[in-house]
Parts: sequence; structure tokens; C-alpha cells
Amino acid sequence: MNNKKILFLIMGCILLFNSCRKGIETEPVSIITTATFFKTQDDVLGVLRGMYFQLRIPASGDLYFMGEGRSDILTSAAAGTLTFDRYYNNTLNVTNPGPNWMSLYTVVNTANLLLKYTPDITFSSDAAKNNVLAQAYTMRAFIYFSLVRTWGGVPIRTEPTEKYDPQTIQVARSGEDEVFQLIKDDLEKALALYPDNTIDATRSYWNKAAANALKGEVYLWTGKLRSGGAADFNTALTALTDAKSSDVQLLPNYGDIFSYTNKTNKEVLMAVRFQLLDQAPNNYFTNMYLINFSNLPAAAQTVIGAQGGNGSVMQIREPVRNLFTSDDQRRNATFYELYDNSNKFISALTMKGRGVVDGGTRYFLTDVILYRLADVLLLIAEAKNALGQDPSAEINQVRQRAYGADAATHLFVNGSKEANDAAILKERLLEFCTEGKRWWDLIRFNQVFNMVPSLQGKEGDKYLLLFPVGQTIRSLEPLVTENPGWE
Repeated sequence: MNNKKILFLIMGCILLFNSCRKGIETEPVSIITTATFFKTQDDVLGVLRGMYFQLRIPASGDLYFMGEGRSDILTSAAAGTLTFDRYYNNTLNVTNPGPNWMSLYTVVNTANLLLKYTPDITFSSDAAKNNVLAQAYTMRAFIYFSLVRTWGGVPIRTEPTEKYDPQTIQVARSGEDEVFQLIKDDLEKALALYPDNTIDATRSYWNKAAANALKGEVYLWTGKLRSGGAADFNTALTALTDAKSSDVQLLPNYGDIFSYTNKTNKEVLMAVRFQLLDQAPNNYFTNMYLINFSNLPAAAQTVIGAQGGNGSVMQIREPVRNLFTSDDQRRNATFYELYDNSNKFISALTMKGRGVVDGGTRYFLTDVILYRLADVLLLIAEAKNALGQDPSAEINQVRQRAYGADAATHLFVNGSKEANDAAILKERLLEFCTEGKRWWDLIRFNQVFNMVPSLQGKEGDKYLLLFPVGQTIRSLEPLVTENPGWE
């Protein structure tokens, strides 16, 4: 299919969706309409690729700040803050609320287009058609899961925006239970449609294993926070066990998971692809490295290589860095503590997202991994512990890779439910630091007000667990109300 045609359709969807939200009361005129475009399997596949292209926008930064920015991971760094301190200092407000949901709803809109038009198009096989529908349902479930964890109840849109219609465009917020029901329904539809458990060669498209990983996390969330209890924990455990049985394995070398030249490695179930040849934007790791800094020891220069990006404007806090023992291979693969020639500490550079150097320029194009096997294993451990089962096997699998020959000295032994939860939460911190999961973990384990320095002592302000919607979104969506406490 003509690449310009795909681009025109994607841009048309974005412009149409955003123009409607701005309240322009004229029907947009488009040369390529959805009615004339969706004719062939290739047309559908072009829109499917466009949906993943759109996912890069929130994945380049917003998903990270939604899932980790407000946690106990970050602090300022050598180059200042670049205003990111509003996340880890938890000083968001309605005029400066952090991420908004517009780019996320753009992805939802494309998923809705696929779900509307794909069923009526002839495909080479039913399996190929079902696979497209399964991916669209999974994507919509993932986006709504991201939305509801960030803002609570949000507008539910299950039909695409194709023309200006205030009755469908202006939508009030639904309750959290309704949003979670949509997420669960979409996942059930998706899992029934995937032809098999195959993971595509790029590992950058939704697949059955990744959908099961998402399902497991969803049901752990509702089991703990939405009164789902043991029934939801059992559902999570079954889904996660199915995800683990796919074509995945732990890589012996932890750092290899994040290598630009190893993007298709078998630890990954699903990642958002950032590739130099695709002209992808730098992602959030560009703020965690170093730029224009001299007076460095030769050994440090060797480790750092080409500098680049926005410079070190946020770094992993020292108390978090100190949790990594010297025999844990995750330490050196997660951060590098940089000192100058006078042995003065400069900053802790994040090593997971260094991307690639091309023509002497560093591009921060490490993939943003949404699910990988270690995540599945520790979610299984969490589900088991919630059910009163022994989580040792999964925790020790992760530790065996982390500590290698020293794993015996770090052997996990089953204890009380509370002690096990504390061990799982810490293990997830060591395993996924800077991967955008810590804030969600702290909420799920009910530890936000204990562990986030800027929120300690604020246990009575539960509204802080959600983000403010903000004035910008509410000016575009008059039926949307602000989260209580943020007004």
C-alpha cells in the first residue's frame, strides 16, 4: 500500500479527532474518508501499523511519567530538572498536571476504526483477520488500563470519531468499575481471537502471550484495589502462567535485554519499537544521560561513549542505588555513577536506555518494553502470595539470573505474607528500575505514602494517588470533571 496514503489516513484521524475535541462546529472535509479507505486487507494492515506508530508518542515519555515519575526513583541531576521535578516532588496541579490523555485517545480512536471496519473486509484467511481484531482489542484494553490507573474514571469511547457530532464527541467520565469492565471484556475478546500463542519476530505487536500478561496485571490490580479478591488473583495466575508458557526465556546477561542491536530478544513479550531507520523520536531516556561534559577520567569516557540527548536532568536517587548489591549484575546495567577527574560525583547515568550511536550522534531509541518474562514471573509470585501460595520459585528464577554464581547467598525463602510482599516489591524495584512500573507497583502494594519521600505523612490525601485531569483537557471536554482534591 502507498505509504503516503497510510500517512494521510493516520494524520486525518489525528486531526479529525483533535479538531472535534476543540469544538469546531463544522464537519471536516477529507479527501480520504474511512468509508473509501477501508477496502482491502492491505488497507487494514496499514492502519494497524499506524496504530503502533501512534503508540510511540505516549511511550516516548507520558507512559513513563504516568507509571514511575511520581515514585521514589527519581531526583534532580547534573543539568538541573527541566521541570520534571514536578513529578517526583509531587507538585502537579490543575494548570501543570503532567501528561494529558489526548495522545492515548488517538490510539484508542484508531483501534476503534479497526474494530469497526475490519470485520467487513475480505482477508486471506480468518486467522489473519482475527489477529488484527485481537490486536485492536488488546491495544484498547492497554490504553484504558493506563488511563484508569492514572485518572480513575475516564470517558469511554468505543466508536471511532469520524465526523463532528457533539452527541458522541463530548463524553462524560464513566466510573472506574465501568472502565475495568470494558478492559476485561476487550481482553476476553482478544484472547478468543488470537489464532495461536505465536509472538511476531519483532516482538513489537500485541500477541496472545502479551495479552495474557496484561490480563494478569489487570486482575492483580482489581483483586487488590477493586475488591476482586481471590477470584481475581486466580484469574491473574492462570493468565500469567499461560503467558510464561510462550516462546520466552530469561537472558543470561541482564544488559542484553535493552541492547539496541538485540531488540528481538526472547525475554520480550511486547515492546514499543524505536528504530533509527524509522525516524522515531528520542524517548524519555534522553533525559537520563550526559551531554557536553568534560573533565572526565578516561575510564568513564570509555563507559559513556558519545554523549547526547537533553543531558542528565533526572537520575536514580542514591537510596535506591544503594539497594543494588555489588554482586547484582543489574546494578551496572541500570546505572553508572559518574565522577570527574577530581573524584567529585557528577550524576548517576541511566544505562538501560542509551540507544545507539550513529555518525557520532547518540539517539535514544532503546525500545520501551511493556512486558517481559521477568515481569511475568514476579507478577506470578505476587498472585501466588496473594493466594497464600509459596512464591519462591519465581522469585528465585529472577534472582538466579541477577546474581549468577552468588545466587545461593541471595536465596529467597518463603515467609509471612507481609514479608513476601515486601521482598517481591523490592525485587521488582531492582529488576524494573527506570522501566516505568514503580508507581503502579507502589499503589498495588499500598506503599506509596510509606516509600515516596514527597508523599510521606500525607496518607489522608488519597486523591494524590490519581493525577489531576487539568485545565487543558477540561477546556476541550466540558463534560469532564476534575478529580476531587485537585480542584
